[in-house]
Amino acid sequence: MDSLYIELSQNLKEKPNADALGFGKYFSDHMLTMDYSLEAGWHDLKIVPYGPIALDPSAMVFHYGQEVFEGMKAYRTSKGELVLFRPDMNLKRLNASCERLSIPTVDPSVLLQAISKLVNIDESWIPSGEENALYIRPFIIATEPCLGVRASHTYKLLVILSPVGPYYPEGIHPVSIYVEQRYVRAFRGGTGAAKTASNYAASIKAQEDAKKSGFSQVLWLDGVESKYVEEVGSMNVFFKMNGEVVTPELSGSILAGVTRDSVIALLKSWGVPVNERKVSIEELVEAHKQGLLEEAFGTGTAAVISPIGSMKWGELELSIAGGKTGELSKKLYDTITGIQRGQLDDPLGWRYTIE
Repeated sequence: MDSLYIELSQNLKEKPNADALGFGKYFSDHMLTMDYSLEAGWHDLKIVPYGPIALDPSAMVFHYGQEVFEGMKAYRTSKGELVLFRPDMNLKRLNASCERLSIPTVDPSVLLQAISKLVNIDESWIPSGEENALYIRPFIIATEPCLGVRASHTYKLLVILSPVGPYYPEGIHPVSIYVEQRYVRAFRGGTGAAKTASNYAASIKAQEDAKKSGFSQVLWLDGVESKYVEEVGSMNVFFKMNGEVVTPELSGSILAGVTRDSVIALLKSWGVPVNERKVSIEELVEAHKQGLLEEAFGTGTAAVISPIGSMKWGELELSIAGGKTGELSKKLYDTITGIQRGQLDDPLGWRYTIE
């Protein structure tokens, strides 16, 4: 890769009100771009003014969906430092997604340095507010103009920044979820473990149907038996049953979440029993009947921790933790966000300071 070229924008945007950001609606002044070809590899690394990109109508991303992406956040601590949370894991996962989609991998150290520079340039876009942050979206698309069914020979990597508020309007309040029985998001051997657009496109219909019925999210079951719990929408999922925390194992159809990994590490450090294994929907129903289903929550970069207050499976409706935020969910949320924002010590070395 060659050196980083920087072109600063001459037309800076007006920043949105920090109290009404929503999620992913506004974008900063600059973006990062880099191109790939078989001859040159990854090259032409640039930070340029945010704006449209030109693609041929026959660009392969439009026809065969070769695309991967990541989600990260930047924060400003009380000391004024700019920090990221475990960016090494995000870039490792980006490359794992690239390998599954036959996309050339990227040097993570070069990309992290370039992202750090981009955040430095647009640091004024980091919004104030306890639950606000600057969302970082790296993504790679296939750009070769060709209709042959094969891997593209050219690609473009981009990184865009978006000031965001809480992913859910509820914030750290319990959400209601609907157990999906008709549609399938992913299955073992597919692309469920990769962070690629097609996984999310496959989930939209079920998500729309759930929202029409008053639910915030969909709980996905496995694609073979429709029996085992996998993910909650765009999050991994955890259940506290009889004092033990259980989360679905990474079987090849579930995304290896950075927040998921962080939660498991924290629970172990606190001495809380945690088990990665298969979890059937019947087991959850039975635990609820016996009064053993104590808490449930989703985890992800966007929401961090999202407590689950109720769950509907067929005609059964399960109230969890009395429809309130559980003690463990709240502790995890406070700990992770405290580390992210520099309010708590970082004993596991997760906070990355941008110089």
